[in-house]
Amino acid sequence: MAYDAVNKHSAKRSLVAGFFGNILEWYDFTVYGFLAVIIGDLFFPNSDSTVSLIAAFGVFAAGYLMRPFGGMIMGHIGDKYGRKQALLLSILIMAIPTTMIGLLPTHQQVGWYAALFLMLLRLAQGLSVGGEFTGSISFLVESAPEGKKGTTVAGQPLES
Repeated sequence: MAYDAVNKHSAKRSLVAGFFGNILEWYDFTVYGFLAVIIGDLFFPNSDSTVSLIAAFGVFAAGYLMRPFGGMIMGHIGDKYGRKQALLLSILIMAIPTTMIGLLPTHQQVGWYAALFLMLLRLAQGLSVGGEFTGSISFLVESAPEGKKGTTVAGQPLES
């Protein structure tokens, strides 16, 4: 198959979409890390602020535990229904819990349920990141032109 302008444009669009998808997915994890002190105070109140911070980072770490499962689940969905569908689903799975975390009641309002809900939403986000990262790499490899797969996945600019 000849490498023409249409394939080149499609490869660039896929590269840009994969790049921004990963940026958006990691943005939430970064914001959580920066706000862990506040999250600890709101969802895990304790007389010792260090304990609250450790609990907040424990929930943060729990999201990472779900990443391999996200890769397996979204990989299966990608194989069966297509990578694009799996990527759209993973972005949706990230967007909904992110929005819900912003709307969660605090420990003062609902007690320990606040921490439980936060944990469940962070697990969903971890599942999403695991599926999105592996899915986007696979999608980029599959949509890259022949002879350009390695440089496309590595994020190198395509030749003009």
